[in-house]
Amino acid sequence: MATSPPYPPYAAPGDGSLPDPHWWQRGWVRYGALVTLLALSGLVILALVRRQTGTEGFLVGLGLAGLPVPWLIAAFCWLDRVEPGPWRNLLFAFAWGACAAALIAIVANSFATKWIATADPASADTLGATVIAPIVEESAKAAAVLLVFVFRRRDFTGIVDGVVIAGITATGFAFTENVLYLGTAFGTDQLTGDRGIASVTAATFFVRIVMSPFAHPLFTVLTGIGFGLAARSADRQHVRRVLVPLGALLLAMGVHALWNGSSAFGHYGFFAVYGAFMMPAFGLVTWLAIWTRQRELRTVREELPPYVYTGWLGPAEPFVLGSMRARRLARDHARRHLGGRPAARAVAEYEASATSLAFLRHRARRGRAGPDFAVRERELLAELWKRRDVSRPALEYAARASAPAPVYWGPYGYPAVPYPAYNPYRT
Repeated sequence: MATSPPYPPYAAPGDGSLPDPHWWQRGWVRYGALVTLLALSGLVILALVRRQTGTEGFLVGLGLAGLPVPWLIAAFCWLDRVEPGPWRNLLFAFAWGACAAALIAIVANSFATKWIATADPASADTLGATVIAPIVEESAKAAAVLLVFVFRRRDFTGIVDGVVIAGITATGFAFTENVLYLGTAFGTDQLTGDRGIASVTAATFFVRIVMSPFAHPLFTVLTGIGFGLAARSADRQHVRRVLVPLGALLLAMGVHALWNGSSAFGHYGFFAVYGAFMMPAFGLVTWLAIWTRQRELRTVREELPPYVYTGWLGPAEPFVLGSMRARRLARDHARRHLGGRPAARAVAEYEASATSLAFLRHRARRGRAGPDFAVRERELLAELWKRRDVSRPALEYAARASAPAPVYWGPYGYPAVPYPAYNPYRT
């Protein structure tokens, strides 16, 4: 087996060859400004929603609207497990959707509807729901995807990243919107005295939480797919990198408008659109996301063998890193036998760095790597090198434990169970 080559030295950053950035270009200034913006947006949206729903209605809406959030976030995090993005990107996406995008939508929708009512009061609500709301809300949510795409370009490499950032953003937006709708419905029931399953609160809960918690994520995921396709394009394809996300945003607006306007198709218009369009679209997008995830695992298996030949990776590591089950076995083995949680965390970081290395090589082979390819490759190899002592034994164990056992065929074409000594893969 090839041994790991000695890691070559390289010049450390910050050697004084580059001038210090201006104060407004420093990372802590940008983070501080972003956190301040989101915090102020959160306080304003909290005050607006509480004023419209009342304290009791706000608390009821908050409790009911939070029910689908953990499930949606868990689904998107599961999808992102092949190459997990930084948690701060997910936190930013949710906060932007719940605070900034929701505030933009409430203010802009209210202003536009009132402006339309001055000219055509009869159709103000319809136009507001089917035209203004889709444009404003999808643009506000897409801003989060655009910001991550531009300022966190290293973390945004494909369709899965676009789906995850867009889905988390829309989950935050839907959460705030559901608090408003459910709190308002509860206030209406308090005034009318309605209780039980016939109440407005129960109907709103059934439609928004039970039947369609995925509606807003579905709309914005279409935009995320567009940005993901743009991320997979070469830097020189400027027109494609602009038109594809823009076309995906327009598609998201169109689907959103169709959903909001379903009530205009008669008493059963909502159910018709839900069954004939929303559910098939949800199934198609889910299939695309899972298929893309499986393709990413295949890319890992195909792109890492050259690093085995040069000694950076062990012979079995491409197989292990291309299987989520084998990865989990490696982490579990490290936690139980190689040093507890710190060891498991080191293996997880090793897996993430190796996956990023595979994707980097895949983009380079297709002519889509940036000018910093060599620098980024060196950084990822350094991350692997730091964690190899703990990670390699865990990955080797996972390779043995997850490799398919040989089948011994007995008489009449039936598989025979071999004796344990005949199974070289069992430890």
